[in-house]
Order: sequence, then structure tokens, then C-alpha cells
Amino acid sequence: QERTLAQALQQAGYETAITGKWHLGEFEPAYRPTARGFEHQYGHYFGAIDYFTHLRDGVHDWHRDDKEVREEGYSTELIANEACRLIESRKTASKKRPLFLYVPFNGVHSPFQVPEKYTEPYAELTGNRRKVAGMLAAVDEAIGRIVDSLKASGELENTLIVFSADNGGPNPGPVSDNGPLRAAKGTLYEGGIRGCAFATWPGQIPAGQKIDAPVHVVDWYPTLLKLAGASSEQPFPVDGLDLWPTLTQKAPSPHEAILMVQSPQRAAVRVGDYKLLRLNAARLAAAKKKKQ
Repeated sequence: QERTLAQALQQAGYETAITGKWHLGEFEPAYRPTARGFEHQYGHYFGAIDYFTHLRDGVHDWHRDDKEVREEGYSTELIANEACRLIESRKTASKKRPLFLYVPFNGVHSPFQVPEKYTEPYAELTGNRRKVAGMLAAVDEAIGRIVDSLKASGELENTLIVFSADNGGPNPGPVSDNGPLRAAKGTLYEGGIRGCAFATWPGQIPAGQKIDAPVHVVDWYPTLLKLAGASSEQPFPVDGLDLWPTLTQKAPSPHEAILMVQSPQRAAVRVGDYKLLRLNAARLAAAKKKKQ
């Protein structure tokens, strides 16, 4: 019953496309991308697929416009290929609608797989840490190719680019590095929920600035709707708050408090420099036993 960002932007006249990981359901057609606001779909439905065979638990998971296709290649590169193709195909269009392109790479999610050429610069690292560095290099290269396609099409100056991680790194040390932040992916500590992000739009967002104000990923929804001139009228209340003044004018965070929920038993609320965590009973018992 929820309205997706793709549906809202499609209603505002945008061409909409997803290349990458969907991970929001597929057991019947009504849950798939082309039924949820995307005119173009390419990639996989689930997480943790094999990067080369595109298998998940023995099931092939690679689709175009919600129909299975078999294509060889490293998934990060294939996802970038399709994103670039979509951008470049618009150069010859006589009447171009504005484009919303969503590119959720499965990199750097496990399984840790990457062509050797991407790990060669990281000889000082070992094991999965080296593989993850290579996987991130592949994603970085893929994003660069997408930017190059925007330049070649003459669209870069009129494009807002948003990059966002969705969580902290898993297993700090052997796999990732969350710096001074506590814990890792899957927790409600800062190492689990704080992710890096950036936004760039020439002439609209001041270049080179760093923003420390806490915001939430759902804030992009109302922000992008406002920028696109899309309606915020929908059956359920709009999640998130407009972060455009924070991005462009260094205004304070629009939030007095930020709520983070993993389940009804596991949640946290952050207010200023304080954060209250609610952990499930099993975790509390385990922690108490470990302390004893």
C-alpha cells in the first residue's frame, strides 16, 4: 500500500529505471519493480547472489523488465553497463522526460568475490579485507563510468547525484573498517547504523563542504519529491523530512530526534548527543551472562 519514490516521480512525469538489487519482494508480480513505478528494470531481486553466476541458493536471479535473462559477467560491471546504456540511449530521443535512475549495486555485499584486476593495487591487505577493497574499487570505477556517460550526454550539469551506503561495515578488522565507531552492521550502535553519503549538483550544492548534522536516509524521499515538483499526497504519512536547507545552506538537522528500528524488540532513538537503545531480552541475557 506504500507509494515508492519511483511511483511518485513517475506520476510527476519522470522516466524511471532501476539497475541493480531490488530486494523488496517478488513472489507475485505486484511486488516487482515494474509494478512499483519503474519503467525499466535490470539486475537481481535478492541480496547475496553470486557475482559471476548470478545464483542465490541454487536459483538463477538475473532479470530485465522483470523477465529472467542469462548474461555472463561480473554483476557490478553489468549493472554499470546498463546504467550507462540507459543514459546514452537518451541522446537521440526527440522528447526527453527527466530521468530518475536508481543504481543499487550489490557490491560490496557478501559473498566476497571480485576479478583479480581489482585486488592488485591492495597487496598490503589479505583475505576478505583485500577482496572487499577490490569490490569497492569496482563500484568506484562503475560510478565513474556512469558520471562519464552523463558528461557525454550533456546531462551532468543538470543532474543531482546522490550516493549513500545503507549501513556500517560488517566484521570490522578482517572485512571492514568503521573507524572509531562502535560495533558493526546488524547492530544499533553507530558502527552499524551510520553510513557515508554524498550529494553533488553543480551550481546547486556548494562544493567541498562537510555536513555533520544527523539526517536519515528516508529524508531523501520528501526532498526529492519537492525538487522534482512531485505531489506529496499519498495514503500514508510521508516518512522523512526535507534536508535541502541542510545540504545547501548548512541549516541544522530538520530532526529533533531520529528513530531507528530493526524490529519491535530492537530499536533506538537519538536526540542530540544521546541515544537510547532497546535490545531484545535474549541479547540482554547473553550480555549479562558474559559480564558475570
